[in-house]
Amino acid sequence: MIVNVNKLYLIIFFHNLIPAYVIERIFWEQRGMTVLMVVLCEIIYTVSIVIFEIPTGIFADKFRRKTLLIIGAVFSVFEFIILLFAYNFWTFALVVFLAGISSACLSGAWNALLYDSLLTDKKQKSFEKIVGRMNSLDFTASLFAALSGSVMAKYFGFEFNYIVSAASMFLALILTILLKEPPRNGQQQKMEKSHSDFMVYVRKSIYFYKSNPKVVTIITNAMGIAACITYLDEFWQLYLDEIGFSVLFFGLFSACISLARIPGNLLAANLLTYFKAQSIILFILGITTVGFFMTAIFPGVIGLFMIILIFLASGVIDPVVTGYLHHHGSSEIRATIESVQSLIESIITFTAGIGFGIISSSLSIVSGFIFLGAFSGLVFFNFLKRVQGFAKD
Repeated sequence: MIVNVNKLYLIIFFHNLIPAYVIERIFWEQRGMTVLMVVLCEIIYTVSIVIFEIPTGIFADKFRRKTLLIIGAVFSVFEFIILLFAYNFWTFALVVFLAGISSACLSGAWNALLYDSLLTDKKQKSFEKIVGRMNSLDFTASLFAALSGSVMAKYFGFEFNYIVSAASMFLALILTILLKEPPRNGQQQKMEKSHSDFMVYVRKSIYFYKSNPKVVTIITNAMGIAACITYLDEFWQLYLDEIGFSVLFFGLFSACISLARIPGNLLAANLLTYFKAQSIILFILGITTVGFFMTAIFPGVIGLFMIILIFLASGVIDPVVTGYLHHHGSSEIRATIESVQSLIESIITFTAGIGFGIISSSLSIVSGFIFLGAFSGLVFFNFLKRVQGFAKD
């Protein structure tokens, strides 16, 4: 099943070779989308994930992970085609709704297929390392897209970036079709034969989380970081625009962000040999809190440096958290438990997004970053209390 890993490397590269992202917020703004409208779209995106996350995870566990990956890839292609014709809020809302379904299809099935592919060859211990490499490829593709995207937008128009992005997503779709479904273990086959009810997967997943409270605590607080990073990722372009940088600089800065995320992903597996997952998450929460406040207090070069620092630190989170979850999970519900994790992240992101959207629309993006710093700080102190509880147990 190593052939799957190689194909997944290529899929994730093309899935993230998206020059549209570097000018996305400006493109949306030109089409009449205000910050509040964008946040409303983020909420629609979150709601679509909430609706489809668990059903898609169950479907992946009960039937085939590959099928869900193909469905997600198809929706991803349509997202960029529709955006070419988007001129009002409801068309953009449709796009993010489809994006939510796509994300739900991919979130559980992707890592489940990867982990079971490694498990087939008894190489599951390299999971964090592989996830880190895949994330690094993600950011490398984003780097290329950023550097080329700003130039293409300048000389060929913003729409050209969306045409190239749709083509890249189409290549990812073709490669997804070529994946092989890894074999399931005996327990999974028994579940498939004895249960036609999807609720058995829900009950098993709920039992998994109820019987592993430490897993819940670690995942929930790590998702607090992910929620803040989501809005930093979405709105750094408006931050740069607000403090007076040209769109030509956007590509270079986006490339710097992508480069900053790579070391953490590559080093995550090594860090776990020296530190516990909770210690790593707590440290990154501290950096995130200070970083957001600094971007607001010192808008300009120092603020840009702090944004890069936040992305540098946050690169460690995904391999650490995903690996922690899958090492504690089992194959028959692997996609479902990750879908639950994604659902938790969506709820936290939704909560943070309401405050961020209201403050950013009423005041400024800089003020919105102060809110994210405060939100991250609350998560930090909550998790610090929990970690002290772990030490006493």
